[in-house]
Amino acid sequence: MLDKLKGLLKGHEDTARQGVEKAGDAFDAKTQNKYQSQVDTAQQKLNEQLGSQEQRPEDRPPT
Repeated sequence: MLDKLKGLLKGHEDTARQGVEKAGDAFDAKTQNKYQSQVDTAQQKLNEQLGSQEQRPEDRPPT
């Protein structure tokens, strides 16, 4: 199931990251930051699954 989800998100990682951030922020607002550290950890884990936000070597312009 996770592989299928990753396939659907391929090429849309930035949009997915933004969604993860918005969802976490909304949850924090609803719970008055009661679970902020857990939400931050979940956001970090999801972003790791989406891949690095940094440019990959093959995407970098030549120097």
